[in-house]
Amino acid sequence: MRESDRGKILTRGSALAGLFAASGASALAASIAAPQPAAPLREYTAMKGNVKLALYRKSRPTTGHKPALVLVHGSSAGGLTTYDLQVPGKAYSMMDAFEDTFDVWTLDHEGYGKSSRTNGNADIASGVADLAAATRVIMRETGADRVHLCGESAGALRAGAFAMAYPERVDRLVLNAFVWTGKGGATLSKRAQQADEYRTHNRRPVSREFFASIFTRDKAGTSDPSVATAFADSALLYGDSVPTGTYLDMVTKLPIVDPARINAPTLVIRGEFDGIATEEDVLGFFSRLPNADRQFVLVPGAAHSAGFSYNRERFWFAVRSFLSAPLRLDRGI
Repeated sequence: MRESDRGKILTRGSALAGLFAASGASALAASIAAPQPAAPLREYTAMKGNVKLALYRKSRPTTGHKPALVLVHGSSAGGLTTYDLQVPGKAYSMMDAFEDTFDVWTLDHEGYGKSSRTNGNADIASGVADLAAATRVIMRETGADRVHLCGESAGALRAGAFAMAYPERVDRLVLNAFVWTGKGGATLSKRAQQADEYRTHNRRPVSREFFASIFTRDKAGTSDPSVATAFADSALLYGDSVPTGTYLDMVTKLPIVDPARINAPTLVIRGEFDGIATEEDVLGFFSRLPNADRQFVLVPGAAHSAGFSYNRERFWFAVRSFLSAPLRLDRGI
């Protein structure tokens, strides 16, 4: 629910409370005014060989079927920090925002969060194997034949590569903060200077200063500083280092995702000021997608992490609209 809408409901509820108080019905008014609580977080485990992968699920009870939505995190933090961040008095959890109409899942990839730490560097190929293991559990638990996938940054690369490798498991695909060739991308140009470090070290340090930089490196003022603090608080619960594999892949192996091999309906979405890739690079990928059921959305006023920007509700709106689109009907074509 939007913060603005919540405010309207509370205001409307307060007015109703005044009316009902005279007749002794203030308790009813209070129940009308109270926002519906978020669904509880449930935890599962998927096995990738000997590697344990932590899975997380939120879904508000309903009488009808809800499609499964899998949220795929990026290079620097795990699933809960990225998609279920709790900021006091503010709504930043994408899991909470989507649990009303979707059976929402996320996971910690190998080497992140509560998942197993190994000697590997958790590159994109490893992430595809993670998603293969995770979606087996998700489809078993939900009864779904296919899942929606939404990935951010390196998570978008993981999701796109998974859609190439396992097209039969993917319903609709969302690629947020995506990079195709990386040509002209300011962030990757700087990151490439540390390629040798990534080759020789499977983990890299993270800190409060590093996490703060994620929210300011492209365009200061696109997000609330308190969110960077909450993000760091959450991420650092799981240690002060993360794997280097996705960073190394992004500076040495692009392009990783071939648009010609993406058969699923696809939304490509980017923040206006995202420095991971140029708009031309992302549009070049978009124009080569073979499925006509595709959309490109630019989120104004957002940078790399659109889901944590002041305009995150514009991002959520675009994703929700795409995932909830009516089925395509072809007659005589």
